[in-house]
Parts: sequence; C-alpha cells; structure tokens
Amino acid sequence: MVRVNENYLKLPGSYLFSTIAKKVNAYTEENPGKQIIRLGIGDVTQPIAPAIVEGLQQAVEEMGRAETFHGYAPDLGYGFLRGTIAEQDYKARGCSVEADEIFISDGAKSDCGNIQEIFHESCRIAVCDPVYPVYVDSNVMAGRTGEYDEKTGKWSRVIYMPCTAENGFVPELPTEIPDLIYLCVPNNPTGTTLTRDQLKVWVDYANENGAVILYDAAYEAYISEDDVPHSIFEVEGANTCAIEFRSFSKNAGFTGVRLGFTVVPKELIRQGVSLHSLWARRHGTKFNGAPYIVQKAAMAVYSPEGKSQLKEQISYYMRNARIIYEGLREAGLEVFGGINAPYIWLKVPGGMSSWEFFDLLLNEAGVVGTPGSGFGPSGEGYFRLTAFGTYENTVEAVERVKKMPYLRK
Repeated sequence: MVRVNENYLKLPGSYLFSTIAKKVNAYTEENPGKQIIRLGIGDVTQPIAPAIVEGLQQAVEEMGRAETFHGYAPDLGYGFLRGTIAEQDYKARGCSVEADEIFISDGAKSDCGNIQEIFHESCRIAVCDPVYPVYVDSNVMAGRTGEYDEKTGKWSRVIYMPCTAENGFVPELPTEIPDLIYLCVPNNPTGTTLTRDQLKVWVDYANENGAVILYDAAYEAYISEDDVPHSIFEVEGANTCAIEFRSFSKNAGFTGVRLGFTVVPKELIRQGVSLHSLWARRHGTKFNGAPYIVQKAAMAVYSPEGKSQLKEQISYYMRNARIIYEGLREAGLEVFGGINAPYIWLKVPGGMSSWEFFDLLLNEAGVVGTPGSGFGPSGEGYFRLTAFGTYENTVEAVERVKKMPYLRK
C-alpha cells in the first residue's frame, strides 16, 4: 500500500497566506461594495521596467528563429547571465564569487525550500524568530524538526533565536550549536539588518563550529545604509561557511516571471564533501533551468537603462514604506522597519493578538496585513504591512487606519 510522507501532516493548520485569503474572501462576500486595500502578501505592483520588457521581446523573437532558438537551459544556467551576476553583484563589491558557483533557478523561495535536501535529516536548524515561514516548513516536511507544541508554537528540534524589540530585532548567537543557520537580511518580516561587524560575528561562529549559514538576501536591493553588506560574501571567511540566495522578484518585479539564483562556494566543504558538487548534482537532476527567455531578459537588469529604471521602482516602494511608517506613528502606533526593507513591523495595540488585530484592521479599515504570529512565536503581538502597494492605495490605507474607531477612542 502506498504511504504518504507523514511529515507533511505535521504542519499545523492552514498555510499563513491561505488563511488570510479565506478571511478576505469571507469579508468580500459580506461587504460586496467595499474596496479592500491589500498590504499583506509581499507581491510587487509596479509593471516590469521597459528595459526588461524589451529584453523579453528580443528573447521571444530569438526563440522564433531557427538560428537563435534555445531548448533546455544548461543545468547551472546560461553563462552570459552567471558571468554578469558574478561581475556586477559580487566582484564589484569585492566578493570572491565565480560564475560557476552561481546556480540559476526559478526563484529564491524554491531554493530556500530545496537546499535542505543536501543535508542529513539529523541536522538541527536555527532560525530567527520571527522569520519567513518557508525555512521551518520545508524542514518539517523533511522530518528534521521534531514535534510541534501548539501552546508555544515551537518545534522540539528547532533552535529559535528571538528577535524582539528588546534586542533591536537582531538575533543573538544561540547557546545550542546548530548545524544550519538561516539568516534573512534584510529580514522578512521585521525589516531589520546586520551591520558588517555583526555579520562577521556570525561568520566566525559558523566557521568555529562547523555550521553552515543559509543566507537569504532577497531584499538586498533595498539596503540604504552603508555599513550593511549586500552579500554575506563581503565578509571575510564567508566562502567556507555560507550559501546565499538571491531573487529577481523584489528588485526587478519578476514575481510573475520567476527567476533567482543561489551561490554555493567551492570552498564550502563538510565531511570531506563539496556542498557545491552536491547542489550541482541535485540541481542537474531535478531542475531543467529557468527558460532562456527569462534569463536573457534578466540581462537588462544589469544594463544602465535597467539599473536606472529599477532604482526608481525601489525608491517608489520605499517612499510607500516611509508613508506607512510616519502615518502609523501619527496614529499612535509603535512601528519599526521601513529603512532597509519594504516592510513595516508594528506593535499590536491594546494587548490583542495579531489575528485579532488582523480582523480589526480588515473590518474597521478594509486593509489587509499579515499577523506576526504567522512568522514564528516571537511574532505574536506584532503585525506586518508591506510597501508593495500602489502609492495611491498606500496613502488611502494610512488615512483609513488613522480613522479607525478603535484607535480614535
């Protein structure tokens, strides 16, 4: 008889964003004439930049001619894109990353979930708390996290690193030594970052203890402070202890196109085995590569025109972040983030739960956000709003929040 992977059954309840969707759908049915403003899921709203659209069009035309047609992509990705990434994202910042250490994929979310497959099931993971749910969920499905405690919201074999207002939402080194350390910088959902000196502490810790840092840099394009590295490989010693994930979704609007990449240095060796070679084997066996059309279009991201246009889009979203941050403070709420990431992390008022605040915000203002508890136990009592809406909707959402009966009592 066929048996299912019972680890999947351990995942508690519904997926965070599925629960949000159900609540929003129910509200819409009950209030058909009311406009909902969505500041929850972190999807971009600006159209793909003209330079990238032109790149897509050129690639489509090439696919329609026999002499320029492309079939399956190379396992690691096309050399023209990997070489450009190596030069402009890494070597330009002083990082020692070569083109053949870069693996092109259909997105950072896929790679963040799949990377755990090259590690033994006994490995213990450490995660910031709160943080992006994919890290824990993918390890749950692999049978690596132990048992779930509904009262605490924690897994028995996961090492949690609380990120709270008391420590500035910056994780502290765990007292238990993990095998795999997930770091998301800038962090989703809190928007906080690590300075170069702070990141060096983590690199030294991982090298000293034989751990591997899984570094999610999906939001690096939003970094505005000079002392915050855009890559972990800007820090000396990272090539022997870190794997980095990058995405074209948030910096170039590829959420509907799908493209990302992972950097696995050749120097990263555990038990005498190159993790670079393991990931190459996994990548080549299970993944046919992102389409030529998408990889060719990504070249426009690195063109002068593309850089200029994308800089404007990032500025657009960060202006939204500033509007939300300042508006919520004027409304009397305690808020964080919005400087190096397109996320605002707010303290839920009145001692209510994050889901209670979700319902209040939806019913009183018609605004959708994300309950902090969905990002981990320490997220309870907080709430995430994103700057990825349109400027007009962002302004309207803030005005609605200011007029909420609850806040005006």
